[in-house]
Amino acid sequence: MMNVRKKILKWTGITLGALVGLIIAAVVAIYVISTVRLNKTYDVPGTALTIPTDAAAIAEGQRQFSTRGCVDCHGPDGAGKMVVDDALIGTVMASNLTAGPGGIASQYVEGADWERAIRQGVGADGKPLVIMPSHEFYPINDGDLANLVAFIQALPAVDHETTPIAVGPLGRILHVTGLVAVVPAEVIDHNAPRPQTIAKAATKEYGEYLAQSCTGCHGKTLSGGPVPGVPSDGPFPRNLTPDVATGLGTWQEADFVRTLRTGVRPDGSTLAAAMPWQAFSAMTDEELSALWLYLQSMPAQPYGNR
Repeated sequence: MMNVRKKILKWTGITLGALVGLIIAAVVAIYVISTVRLNKTYDVPGTALTIPTDAAAIAEGQRQFSTRGCVDCHGPDGAGKMVVDDALIGTVMASNLTAGPGGIASQYVEGADWERAIRQGVGADGKPLVIMPSHEFYPINDGDLANLVAFIQALPAVDHETTPIAVGPLGRILHVTGLVAVVPAEVIDHNAPRPQTIAKAATKEYGEYLAQSCTGCHGKTLSGGPVPGVPSDGPFPRNLTPDVATGLGTWQEADFVRTLRTGVRPDGSTLAAAMPWQAFSAMTDEELSALWLYLQSMPAQPYGNR
């Protein structure tokens, strides 16, 4: 009987030791792999852009800064805000885009420098930008991007030192497993031809172009649901597809426009604070109509089928 117990204890110890060893090996592997990928240097030539300086272009760029969601992370003054501050996921503060102390404007002299950062996800030093949603911005056409950069370059200098980015253990796991685009530069085909410029009109094609800004929260299918890597206490992004049960299947265009203009749904409930409807309210009637047409053209998806 004693021998049996000894054997059980022996094999239990061996099994636990092996499991601990595997866990340690996995942790080390994830750390090493993620570190290599986070520090990879990308040789990506930026596309030359002619940046306008007229007041109309800067005003349009300011509107793009809002409707494209730049303001959510960088703030209305471009000085940068804390985006993620979590012991497990990491600490990510958006850059100070201005020419003030702590700002990065001096590193981005040419239009191509800004293009590489915004559309390619690659910084001035050739290293990938963390959490910068360039995979969503990649389709932005040259005209809209040039206006956006015009506004950024016109921002008054702000003295704001930002916190260095540090990716935590869970953030590294999400990165290595591909559940979250921690380094968007990895998922962008930098050699792909530029998407065809879509004419600004109330069409579903133009709506699809605009909807790229919605995919970060609502998912590629725009059906909403929990976002990987985001705390699970909600509220979660809603279903934007024409699904009758959980989406916009019973809405009319007027309901959609009114909701984005006021932050109030047709049933009287208010949009969650995480939904930046104030930024989207800067969209023109034509843009909202185009976005509505595109959303209604999508196949209905059940909620959370990201």
